[in-house]
Amino acid sequence: MSESVSTDSPKTGRSLGSERPDVAVIGLGRFGGALARELCSLDHEVLGIDADPKIVQKHAQMLTHVVEADSTSIDALRQLGIEEFRNVVVAIGTDVEASILTASVLVDLGIERIYAKAITRAHGRILERVGAHHVVYPERDMGIRVAHTLVGRTMDYVQLDEGFALVETPAPDALVGRTLADSQVRKRYGVTVVCIKPQGGTFTYATPETVVTPGDIVVVSGETKRAQAFAELR
Repeated sequence: MSESVSTDSPKTGRSLGSERPDVAVIGLGRFGGALARELCSLDHEVLGIDADPKIVQKHAQMLTHVVEADSTSIDALRQLGIEEFRNVVVAIGTDVEASILTASVLVDLGIERIYAKAITRAHGRILERVGAHHVVYPERDMGIRVAHTLVGRTMDYVQLDEGFALVETPAPDALVGRTLADSQVRKRYGVTVVCIKPQGGTFTYATPETVVTPGDIVVVSGETKRAQAFAELR
């Protein structure tokens, strides 16, 4: 059963139970709420924090623990025992000032790993300077991902690093009926087939002995330009 409390209530961070939640998520908007719910679905104990009582009430039955609190107040976060958390996510959306102040408070409290959402490059740079360890740009990253699926035969796209990506695409005709070893994918195209999904089946590991059949879907990794070029093959 989830627990919803306010920092004005006698129930504080010390009342969250004998086992502390694994992650604290500050800001339960679209990004923070989805993140917190997914962590719960993965069997992690999550403390959700938001300044809006309506949002807190909305998540009361979804998350392990939900608290209404002002995350820019170091006293409020101390009352919640935030210092006991190894991982804290600052998922505050459009209130840039609150996002930066919250990250700063977490740094002052010595949180080991602070993840922070940024809405612009400038916002992200300030978060990094304040001391956030990982800055994410969910809107920008999703925009890039969708853009790649709108052209060519790319079905999904994940940028792992600058200039390196994972691309999901239908297997080109040049691979069909041959093993991956015979196709010499890495030598000819400069990418590695990571996994493969037969038509009507599920993804499985790709090996040199894997035979590609019509309708197969493959996921390849490699330099972005090479992975994109591979996805254009027919």
